[in-house]
Amino acid sequence: MKISILERTAIMLAAATLSCAAAAQETTLRLVSAFAENGIYVQRLQPWIQKVNAEGKGVLQINFIGGPKAIPTFEVGNAVKTGVVDMALSTGAFYTNVMPEADFLKLTQVSVAEQRRNGAFDAINKVWNEKGNMQYLARMVENQPFHIYTNKKIDKPDLAGQKIRITPVYRDFFQALNANVITTPPGEVYTALERGVVDGYGWPIGGIFDLNWQEKTKYRVDPGFYDAEVSLIMNLPAYRKLTQPQRDYLQKQLLALEAQNTFWNKYTLDEVARQDKAGIQAIKFDAATSKAFVDKAYQVGWASAEKQSPDIAARFKALFSRK
Repeated sequence: MKISILERTAIMLAAATLSCAAAAQETTLRLVSAFAENGIYVQRLQPWIQKVNAEGKGVLQINFIGGPKAIPTFEVGNAVKTGVVDMALSTGAFYTNVMPEADFLKLTQVSVAEQRRNGAFDAINKVWNEKGNMQYLARMVENQPFHIYTNKKIDKPDLAGQKIRITPVYRDFFQALNANVITTPPGEVYTALERGVVDGYGWPIGGIFDLNWQEKTKYRVDPGFYDAEVSLIMNLPAYRKLTQPQRDYLQKQLLALEAQNTFWNKYTLDEVARQDKAGIQAIKFDAATSKAFVDKAYQVGWASAEKQSPDIAARFKALFSRK
């Protein structure tokens, strides 16, 4: 059966139209990281981005722009808020300049899965939408407690006379422990330790080897406190601009990302062993002192949150705390 030139042309035009329609339905989101590209968080995210792009052809793609060299760590939150980028991998402590409530996320004591079930995610997004012009997408890190790392040995929870590098995460708690606090971006901590500008720092159990801080660290104070929150956030207008199929696809991939969070349990054990091998000594208190230390961290954290935003803190505390 012969096809006329006119029919052939019609078929080609129809194919081209379908191709253009498919291309029009694909959206590319620009993503930046507040963390260094060689760090564990970005390393964990890269395979996910590759999976999203491989499975999302014709629907959704993610273009990873880079880390702090692209946009400085403490400017990432504002870049998301204003739409300079569509998405970011960050922690609330890095964008308190945009919305102080972002720091409250460290106080969660229930799993990410439970936060989705009990309404915490919806409560977070109500605040993030209204105050940050953002959508809180997914939390890809949990069970990563913060610790005090110091080069001056202590025998009780007291940092008097010590200069400790902080972020907003532990400012109030460290000040309650009598520390002199100094804020610096992560990239400056190594030099600050080397020059004696700081005696120590706060940081999660993992990640110090990514920055070579183990070379300048003598002690880690146990137990840990709070839970490191590293999440994906998105510009709200960019999120709302997604079609329903794009939003559904993104949500499916975000839930798959969170399902991998069991990784962090073993990672914690591995990092403790690695720090021991590197010569970082653990400072441990007796059981009663350890409990009082952790309880004080949460008491100070919630007191600070309540002072900052009483209504939001009360709403979050009910959803974030263990029953």
